[in-house]
Amino acid sequence: MASMNKRPDSQGKVRDIYDCGDTLLMVASDRISAFDFILPDEIPHKGEILTRISAFWFKRFSDLISNHMISIDPADLPDAYKAYSGYLAGRSMLVKKAKPIPIECIVRGYLTGSGKKTYDQNRTVCGIELPDGLTEASKLPEPIFTPSTKAAVGDHDENISFDRCAELVGKDLAVQLREASLSIYTKASEYAASQGVIIADTKFEFGFVRGQLTLIDECLTPDSSRFWPANTYQPGHVQPSYDKQYVRDWLSAHWDMTGEPPHLPREIIEGTSKRYAEAYQIITGKSFSPMEESYVFALYQHQSTRRSYKSKYRFGN
Repeated sequence: MASMNKRPDSQGKVRDIYDCGDTLLMVASDRISAFDFILPDEIPHKGEILTRISAFWFKRFSDLISNHMISIDPADLPDAYKAYSGYLAGRSMLVKKAKPIPIECIVRGYLTGSGKKTYDQNRTVCGIELPDGLTEASKLPEPIFTPSTKAAVGDHDENISFDRCAELVGKDLAVQLREASLSIYTKASEYAASQGVIIADTKFEFGFVRGQLTLIDECLTPDSSRFWPANTYQPGHVQPSYDKQYVRDWLSAHWDMTGEPPHLPREIIEGTSKRYAEAYQIITGKSFSPMEESYVFALYQHQSTRRSYKSKYRFGN
């Protein structure tokens, strides 16, 4: 089965959420977003890779901090969803219900992206002063916590200072978020380094489950992080990556950020899918083998009613 005919109870840029009573079913689609826009094309196997990488990290850090994952095993799906197990296999995660904290907890270990832009303006990132002389991809003296607001779909997140974060959620909670985020990032970076990967930056989300601070949403995926190969790292240059920076770079060169985002060329779609699969293999140490045929592949290969779309974007034989 290539899709579901159930309407989600809520929907994010990438994930569809289904209320299962005492739990939630999070389904990672193959949608991709960049610059807070949902793009018109999908990336084959992306949702499954995101879910399985998150599950890897949730299990790895379960002793460090509580997380919301219950299971990604299709056998554990609620009865109402078992008929869709072919589509849900690999891309769905049954989770505990949490009260989300409306802050995106970003940790930066290297200078790039929006952090590099503000550094060039005033030598700060989210109010944190940094030393002179840093350049693109410079390693920071120590990882920094640079939160942002969590905007609704269609709106844009706003980078904020720690003091502003404390105003929004309270000083004690802001400190907890900072400490938890930096702790997870440090442990993950140490592991990633052993696998030949630099985690340049990443984003965490937290909530409360029965009053306990809990890691929710996704964890250290190519959607939420920048992964750089360590063996080619060279500060002063934009780094090759195993994440959606490949898509951001293409959009920056071919779109002025006005109106609707353009369709991605076939080579960008294929290249992004390949990078995500490489990230999975490097992080988990296992080759990626899809648990179900991607919905996008089904569209490209089997829907004759969309021939004009297929002729432009289908994957070649």
